[in-house]
Amino acid sequence: MHSLSSQAMRPLSLSPSFTHSSCQFRFLSSLSLPVFHKFQTRPSFYKIYPKAPLFVRNCTSISAKPSSEFRKDRTQEPPDEKLRALRELFTKPGVNIDAYIIPSQDAHQSEFIAECYMRRTFISGFTGSAGTAIVTKDKAALWTDGRYFLQAEKQLNPSWILMRSGNLGIPTISEWLNSVLVPGGRVGIDPFLFSSAAAEELKEAIGQKNHELVYLYDFNLVDAIWKESRPKPPNKPIRVHDLKYAGLDVASKLSSLRSELVDAGSSAIIISMLDEIAWLLNLRGSDVPHSPVMYAYLIVETAKAKLFIDDSKVTTDVMNYLKNAGVELRPYDSILSEIKSLAAQGARLWLDPSSVNAAIMNTYKIANERYLESIENKKKSKTKMYGDTNGQSGGPTGVLKTSPVAVAKALKNSAELEGMRNSHLRDAAALAQFWVWLEEELHNGVKLTEVDVADKLLEFRSKQAGFIDTSFDTISGSGANGAIIHYKPETDNCSVVDSNKLFLLDSGAQYEDGTTDITRTVHFGEPTARQKECFTRVLQGHIALDQAVFPESTPGFVLDPFARSFLWKIGLDYRHGTGHGVGAALNVHEGPQSISYRYGNMTPLMEGMIVSNEPGYYEDHAFGIRIENLLYIKEVDTPNRFGGTAYLGFEKLTFVPIQTKLVDLSLLSVAEIDWLNDYHSQVWEKVSPLLDGSAGQWLWNNTRPL
Repeated sequence: MHSLSSQAMRPLSLSPSFTHSSCQFRFLSSLSLPVFHKFQTRPSFYKIYPKAPLFVRNCTSISAKPSSEFRKDRTQEPPDEKLRALRELFTKPGVNIDAYIIPSQDAHQSEFIAECYMRRTFISGFTGSAGTAIVTKDKAALWTDGRYFLQAEKQLNPSWILMRSGNLGIPTISEWLNSVLVPGGRVGIDPFLFSSAAAEELKEAIGQKNHELVYLYDFNLVDAIWKESRPKPPNKPIRVHDLKYAGLDVASKLSSLRSELVDAGSSAIIISMLDEIAWLLNLRGSDVPHSPVMYAYLIVETAKAKLFIDDSKVTTDVMNYLKNAGVELRPYDSILSEIKSLAAQGARLWLDPSSVNAAIMNTYKIANERYLESIENKKKSKTKMYGDTNGQSGGPTGVLKTSPVAVAKALKNSAELEGMRNSHLRDAAALAQFWVWLEEELHNGVKLTEVDVADKLLEFRSKQAGFIDTSFDTISGSGANGAIIHYKPETDNCSVVDSNKLFLLDSGAQYEDGTTDITRTVHFGEPTARQKECFTRVLQGHIALDQAVFPESTPGFVLDPFARSFLWKIGLDYRHGTGHGVGAALNVHEGPQSISYRYGNMTPLMEGMIVSNEPGYYEDHAFGIRIENLLYIKEVDTPNRFGGTAYLGFEKLTFVPIQTKLVDLSLLSVAEIDWLNDYHSQVWEKVSPLLDGSAGQWLWNNTRPL
């Protein structure tokens, strides 16, 4: 799947100027990146997940075109009834706001979410996975990044203003609010849907115009107008992830985490990221489409652990498994009451401000302040009875640190790596069978839509051992649709696959033992010289990154130019990052690592991590090109170790042919041709034993040396 353009896909990105002191209550602040005791890394300022667009600040005058200017044929549409209904709630008792922000996320800062939490999609009609909507009393605007510009132009009605994040002159959310609201306005949010860090940053930014950030705990305004048509929350049963795939049992993981708690001087940690909970407990679910996770919170204390989850999802076997692991069950909705209880006991909670939502953080803040007040009152009473206590004060302090589970999860153990390798080979076999079928159908003149193609690929994959689901909605784009970076074909609104146009296929699968993500761009006819040049330069960038060798502790943004430089030479580029982390039988987008031109993510690339390598190029309304493999980061043997530093490189996990018809050999060096021939030799060696008949012949034809 295409990589992300931002350092974090969240409603508001954490700016370098943010300090934990703005939380205004007693926390031990740390910007270090803690990991389980057996891992070492250098400090990182951000926790990176693929969530919301990074909004580029610009001091020039604010200008943005309404989406209606891009679709003149839609300007006669009736007023937006959803916006009207939402605005009616602004003046209700207990609300009283001038603007309302609707992010893409759920209460766990997930990129992909259950349908019942797709509030931004419901209110705006925009279905992309990243974006933030704001509704005022007379305006509505939506921010999204370059992957979704074309999609948003098509999906937003004329009532909405499209804000193309990252483009010059486009304001940030806070800048726009400060420009359109009269000073002293009230901006409402659902505090469960914003990370604590994002909410604090927003509060500070709009405070410059004396605006107030209003936490609306009691109900979500979008839910109030969605009413009975809102889908029900998911409640499918969860399952235990087999130890032969997990590689490390729950007891060992919890023991390592508790060592981190002791070192940090904390008595408990709150974990809210769904993939972190799934990894730590070796559990998998199906609450979120394409992601094997379940909606839950987890509190790990030094002597026990509590899982907050809808118990209807917990089977008898899973209940016994958790009991044996020392994990108690609590209702999902009781998380805030538990936070209050822990604070009242003087617990020092470890909270990650970039992932724990503002509702949890604020609840702990208030409960913590009450506890401290009670301590002070007792001391005052004691002082009156027994005299001075040297002015000393005591009480719990929270610990603000990045979750140590993030990096531990990103560093794959041997069992996880074996599962990833094996699942990629089975996936490659399914893709070979699929390409044979597609080429034969098109050669025979069969008319196939982009949806037909995606469905058939799913059919081939579903026959592979251990298949569970796709890892994201398949991006099947013919011609101009390939330029829509996150295009999702719909049955009633998609194109027929045209043999005379480029075809981009970005797809992946969830298997019991691993997660795959691969993109190939092909042409079934004769590509133009322009298409071949663009494809070849994307390929050169792909090769350059694949061959990169770099010192340990190098952050991903340092490597990003390797993939872009060949496009830059002719004045071209792409509007997304080059690489994202990938989970092992978990989320297809995983942090904290990334490879992107956004330099905010200082997380070093480390041995054991898996990243994608996916440069691309897109000509709006014409074609799209992307080549994607997954890579495993490993230590490489270099003749020197300057300063005693180890050096890292990549091992390929993806083995599917790259179409050589699209390559302009005159642009490739001898070394690049050798790379392509060697790669295809590996594809044949590894995948051919899994194929026979026409699929085996297809693989042979497409892996012959140049």
